[in-house]
Amino acid sequence: MTAPEPARPETEHPDAVRPEAAGADPGGAGPGRPGTGGLDTAGAAAAGAGPGGADAAGPHGNRADGPPPTGLLPTGLLPPGLLPAGLLPPGLGPRRTFALVAGIERYEISHRWNLRGPARDALRFARWLTGPAQVPPGNVRLLLSPLDGPDALDWSGTPAMAALRASHRPATEENAKSALLDELPQCDGDLLWIFWAGHGYLGPRRELILPCADARPSQIRHLNLDSALRWWHTDMVKQRRFPLQAALVDSCRVDAPRDTRWNFGSADYGGGSSVPGRRQFRLYASREGEAAQNDAERGAGRFTDALLGELGQRSVQEGVTGLAGAARSIHRTFQELRERGEGWQLPQFIVDRDWEACSFLDDGLPGPPAPRAPRLDQHAWDGLGDLFEGHDPPRFAHEAYAWAFKAVGCAPPVHAGLPGESLLEVVQDLDERQGGRTAMPLAVPFVRFLADRAAAADPAWAARLREWVRATRERLALPALPPPPPPPRRSALHVRLEAPPGGEDGYLARMWLRGERAEHIWESEGAPVRLDAVREELVRRLALIGGAPAPGGAGAAAPGAVDRIEFHVPYELLDADFDRWPVPRGPVGRRRALGLLYQVVVRCPEERSDTRAEWHAKWRWLCVRAGRHPDAVRVVEEAEVTDVLGMELAAETAPACVLSHTAAAPHAGLLEAVLEGGVPVAVWRRGGGLPAPPLLDVLAPAGPDGRPDPGALDVLGLPARVREVRRAAARAAAGSPHARQPDTGGDRLVLLWDDPDDTPGLRSLA
Repeated sequence: MTAPEPARPETEHPDAVRPEAAGADPGGAGPGRPGTGGLDTAGAAAAGAGPGGADAAGPHGNRADGPPPTGLLPTGLLPPGLLPAGLLPPGLGPRRTFALVAGIERYEISHRWNLRGPARDALRFARWLTGPAQVPPGNVRLLLSPLDGPDALDWSGTPAMAALRASHRPATEENAKSALLDELPQCDGDLLWIFWAGHGYLGPRRELILPCADARPSQIRHLNLDSALRWWHTDMVKQRRFPLQAALVDSCRVDAPRDTRWNFGSADYGGGSSVPGRRQFRLYASREGEAAQNDAERGAGRFTDALLGELGQRSVQEGVTGLAGAARSIHRTFQELRERGEGWQLPQFIVDRDWEACSFLDDGLPGPPAPRAPRLDQHAWDGLGDLFEGHDPPRFAHEAYAWAFKAVGCAPPVHAGLPGESLLEVVQDLDERQGGRTAMPLAVPFVRFLADRAAAADPAWAARLREWVRATRERLALPALPPPPPPPRRSALHVRLEAPPGGEDGYLARMWLRGERAEHIWESEGAPVRLDAVREELVRRLALIGGAPAPGGAGAAAPGAVDRIEFHVPYELLDADFDRWPVPRGPVGRRRALGLLYQVVVRCPEERSDTRAEWHAKWRWLCVRAGRHPDAVRVVEEAEVTDVLGMELAAETAPACVLSHTAAAPHAGLLEAVLEGGVPVAVWRRGGGLPAPPLLDVLAPAGPDGRPDPGALDVLGLPARVREVRRAAARAAAGSPHARQPDTGGDRLVLLWDDPDDTPGLRSLA
């Protein structure tokens, strides 16, 4: 499990969360079935069913049968999944079996890292070890950091569990390293089990990093499992000891965030010379880049449920010899769940090595192969090459990418954003992935979505995309494809103001409505008008459109009504208080600020002619990442507002958003730098003055350390987020009992929101 990424409505973590991870593999272990290796897994019980009752047993029934008589097998034929007899130490038994078992639910770094289930899973595995496997409790190093304290766990059943309750320790880095690298190597044993449940990350060298309970923002203390296993494979452990080592990990394996506030440091335990004949078995709950699934109601990992269901009442020898077969059986369990529509993300659930260090789940899996979507043929690729030439990923490309997975019945990757910078790179990623229940290449629904959403802005391109989908389906004999969901029926009302060329008082004005198409609705017709007149006309137009009740009325906005108002203004009006314009609302002449009812943004496309390339590049970069990235947002302090700030902002595609933390008025250098740097989005406090609290605290969800996480801030969702902040400020100012926070000055926030994909022609209104 990963700790709680920002990725979207506010979540507990920027990557993936063990409980109910979005897009993670759903489904439980499901019913048992005959497994490989001659071991009947039908009705297998989760370990520790014994005195713990059904709650401890998991979803499988009890197992009473063991391996079938060897006489049932043809001479010389080894059941698939069994450890060859020559590799089994002759003295292997419970007393020569040792284990490190860890389950972490509570992390010091932040309450947002906490999760329910891993400590219980670890205890269930320990119950199997000391129960059916009959391993002495003194051979087990149990590390637990439960959410509700150890007294809330079920320790009942056997004297062995009572002994473990007395000897268990917190799952800190010091205890984990002491147990795994100091204590256990000194024991004389044949088999080492490592079971770990909790959060998991992949470091820069693709090593599995398992954060410990004492992880803190300044140092995320952890166990580097890959380095530890390399160490155990060397002569740092005496050569005749522990020829068999099995690591079973119920955690996510997503990339560690690159945010500098997450200090994982590095841990490499070194080692000596490799020991020939020492074998390691690894089984993970998830593939690289994927999240593991947790049953939130039962507080149990899906992977652990399935694993303990396979182990059931097996002895140590039966358990270790049948591990590869059990892994294949677990794999088939999730495959069947997926085929029944109860699980999605197969085969992105389990992967790793058997006792012969072979990747046994990706290749040569007995039985029917995992379903795989057909690939595009050369004709389809040639067509896409022509279709995508000159087209960057549009803003809705990430929606199309996510919908492609849903359309074929599998879950999208955990990470946010697109897998490439170009449309062809996105299709290449889709074409290389496993498919879902339908025989549909993932690229086809992706292109279909693009065609539907592009129809309004570029009907000719949309028609060519639809023709490619039709021809590809016909040529490859693909099944029917459901239509993509329609876009939200919302409209934006645009107000353009321009200074008259003769220097007269007032502004030339125009209004148009942008929904499925653009509709011109009003213009000052060459005569400058005052801002009060523009406001009155805006209120009248909103009432006619239905975006707000007419003066004195009490109606509600209908679907398709105006949701956002965008003011295209000269540079000197960027700090104007358009969001505070009063709008009639309800009976008895009540008025509300415009920014409380609508998403109100300002724009200044006329000032971007010299930096158009940077402006478009930053917006494309932001859209490819679905609006979220640690580098997308830059907080600008007072000392940074210098004459070269604009050049600094323009140097790279990031940042795409600037948050002002300056005391001076925004026109005193900040806005010039934003426009010169091609930054499409900026937020500041009207009139200047240091925001209290800082804007990042107000706008961004908290990260795992409890501080606001810039990587979690959805920049593409800022218009809605700023409106929420304005409403919260209004509740606080009115002393509402429903106010969730003190007044943050949200009523003074200004949002510059310049979408280059939605910019009208810049023909002068004069």
